[in-house]
Amino acid sequence: MEASPALSRIGLAGLAVMGQNLALNVAEKGFPISVYNRTTSKVDETVQRAQDEGQLPLFGHYTPREFVLSIKRPRSVVILVKAGSPVDQTIAALSDHMEPGDCIIDGGNEWYENTERRIQEVSNKGLLYLGMGVSGGEEGARNGPSLMPVEDGPCVTYIGEGGSGNFVKMVHNGIEYGDMQLISEAYDVLKHVGGLSNDELAEIFAEWNRGELESFLIEITSDIFRVKDDLGDGFLVDKILDKTGMKGTGKWTVQQAAELSVAAPTIAASLDCRYLSGLKEERENAAEVLKEAGLKEEVGSLAKGIDKKRLIDDVRQALYASKICSYAQGMNLLRAKSVEKGWNLNFGELARIWKGGCIIRAVFLDRIKKAYQRNPNLASLVVDPEFAREMVQRQAAWRRVVGLAISAGISTPGMCASLAYFDTYRRARLPANLVQAQRDLFGAHTYERIDRPGSFHTEWKKSAQKSNAGVGALN
Repeated sequence: MEASPALSRIGLAGLAVMGQNLALNVAEKGFPISVYNRTTSKVDETVQRAQDEGQLPLFGHYTPREFVLSIKRPRSVVILVKAGSPVDQTIAALSDHMEPGDCIIDGGNEWYENTERRIQEVSNKGLLYLGMGVSGGEEGARNGPSLMPVEDGPCVTYIGEGGSGNFVKMVHNGIEYGDMQLISEAYDVLKHVGGLSNDELAEIFAEWNRGELESFLIEITSDIFRVKDDLGDGFLVDKILDKTGMKGTGKWTVQQAAELSVAAPTIAASLDCRYLSGLKEERENAAEVLKEAGLKEEVGSLAKGIDKKRLIDDVRQALYASKICSYAQGMNLLRAKSVEKGWNLNFGELARIWKGGCIIRAVFLDRIKKAYQRNPNLASLVVDPEFAREMVQRQAAWRRVVGLAISAGISTPGMCASLAYFDTYRRARLPANLVQAQRDLFGAHTYERIDRPGSFHTEWKKSAQKSNAGVGALN
């Protein structure tokens, strides 16, 4: 259908993968929807899909004016376009035809401060503006995504004011980076130290998906290992170039963690690995140079005496424990930003909406929801009694996997970062006293003492010379 016989309930502008599938999902639920895209072929494609998938009440429009006027007032328009200036351009094109009380909902991966700016800008026209994180990819958008604000539902909640919805989606993506990195490290260890085949890996991940690691990412990883290459022999995963792409939300997460002084080493490690993966030619050259310099691969010798059954179970435990640390870092970042902005985020509710529809959806998130229900002011997931007990139970296996990987020369930066985070966070006293003494020596930055209040400064070199002189006199 190209023209709507009646006004639509909602509009959606931006018909790339997420936009098309979300629009079809809305239409399939019985809500008439108008769609618009600057590239008209995308409109035709979406309308055709609506016809093919059951004569769905989806109506295509080819100009901003025609699109806006086809929607029932007060209008709600979802925009799903590339972050940055394309969003501003879309808002400008649509808002010329909108009226006070109409609402624009940005469902893209947008920088939260841009959302806060746009809220102010469109309010001058009497328009409402809402930043809404959307997760779930193509399948989630079509069949049920996780939405991060609007009204309550299975995977929907109102996040908070301003740019909070976009910020929460940004951190969701940062956690997603960490999850994917940790899974890839588990694969690397099992494949190269355990010598497991793709068929075996598929079965292992399928088994893991029936237990504590049950999640969308574990499920699809099992599926990936089963796919044969239709352009040649063997499995497709082995033919894929080892360079990981990214769109920026992981980088934003790490930048925000640094600005808020929140440690997020697992997420940062996953980002660093994506950068390093892009240096394919440099890595190939380094492999040759270091081999000529005498570096020997240790994987083969270690793999000979390995107990595969124990290794598989150890890796499962290491993956789970590392995952807890990664989520703890993401939640702590959300808490710090919530305090700074006065958003009053509900962390148990965030875990609830992430349980379904989104990329990081997992049974594990129900445990996080319950942890924050037990204690809304929980300092870290690491100190929730249930998670603390699980991490203590798994730490021996975790250390074995990390130690084995280091001995084999296999990088596991995500697992190492998570373990270092755990070990640093759990220690009542750290060597930071020495660092603070160094800062005071070269920069007179002062220090605090553990035995009395106040700030102190020491003339370290003079004191050291006096001590040396005293030692010399005794000799």
